[in-house]
Amino acid sequence: MSQTCVIFAAGTYYGNEPSGDALPENGFVIAADGGLDHARELGARVDLVIGDFDSANVQVPAGAETIALPPEHDDPDMLSALKAGWTRGYRDFRIYGGLGGRIDHTIANIQMLALLAHNGGRGLLYGEHSVVTAICNGSLHFPANDLHTAGKANKTNAKIVKTDPNNQNVIIRGLRTACDTGADTIDRMVSVFSHADISRGVTETGLKYELKNGTMHSDTVLGVSNELLDGRAASISVTDGTLIVTFPFVAALPTFSTDVKATETLGPLASQVSTLLNKSR
Repeated sequence: MSQTCVIFAAGTYYGNEPSGDALPENGFVIAADGGLDHARELGARVDLVIGDFDSANVQVPAGAETIALPPEHDDPDMLSALKAGWTRGYRDFRIYGGLGGRIDHTIANIQMLALLAHNGGRGLLYGEHSVVTAICNGSLHFPANDLHTAGKANKTNAKIVKTDPNNQNVIIRGLRTACDTGADTIDRMVSVFSHADISRGVTETGLKYELKNGTMHSDTVLGVSNELLDGRAASISVTDGTLIVTFPFVAALPTFSTDVKATETLGPLASQVSTLLNKSR
């Protein structure tokens, strides 16, 4: 199945998320616990609501399926949402509300991108300026972009949607706020990290700095702050290993390819705490 599963999580939202009528056509929409509140604000239909409902004012939309999880279980709600989408045949995931906020949740969500890649799937985590993804034994191909124009258009289309009572902390519907600096660079920024201990055969073409058949390590920082170039296609690939890649929100989405065959399942939904863990008394 090539269709997309969209997940709304309970984390940070930046005002650049798609409204309900801008979601992928025929996509499957999952609200992970408190993500239901955000989906409502965006006017997005929800096909499935899943979680232990510790952060959502649960009034499940008519026609939506509900999976209630116990308060104590191994998997974060995000992982449960990914498992539920995978079981329904989806291998392409777009995740909103999964970056920012609690750093432990952010790290966990990035790990889950690697889990998807290891099982032959792909995920996109959307943030304020960047999108995060993972590839395993595969590649990303970016079409030629006009990033200067895209960045300017995004700022032009921005509008204020909320202020606090003191008219501070203005939230902008769009990617940029008025006090941003270095926006042109942000609109081009690509960074590559090895999630595996060792990733071999790493090649980056069409970027400001190119790499051919390199080796990257999980504890060595080599690929930060590269840049897409206007009007030039680019690619990032790895022969043996797993890469975490960040790229600009305003860039056209890359196409993915991988040598990893998609698995049938990501595992069952967790319903209890692992026997490896013992609660302190």
